[in-house]
Amino acid sequence: MHIGELAEATGLSLRTIRHYDEVGLLPATTRTEGGFRLYTQSDLERLLVIRSMKPLGFTLEEMAELLRIVDNLATSGEHPDERDELDAFIAEAERKRDKLALNLARAEEFIAELGMRRAAG
Repeated sequence: MHIGELAEATGLSLRTIRHYDEVGLLPATTRTEGGFRLYTQSDLERLLVIRSMKPLGFTLEEMAELLRIVDNLATSGEHPDERDELDAFIAEAERKRDKLALNLARAEEFIAELGMRRAAG
């Protein structure tokens, strides 16, 4: 698929996808003779992982590390150290999710409080 199709499928901008290509997170699988990037279903799945990590505040380096671990686990046998690293990523993602959930709950309370002040005013 072309980059525009990938952008549409993920809701990410062309600029973001190009950036991920430039930093090595999502290099295009192939290019046309005219130099246009072409992506596969596997690339789409990889981009969806990246997109999921973004709101949790993972850095580009952390994203690259997780993708490396996932790739290694998918292509070869047992890697106890990488399984431990994956478990650490899962724990960190859960911690970050819980923090986001707390912030969201606080935002909901704030909005409700403002709504009550408006109604009382």
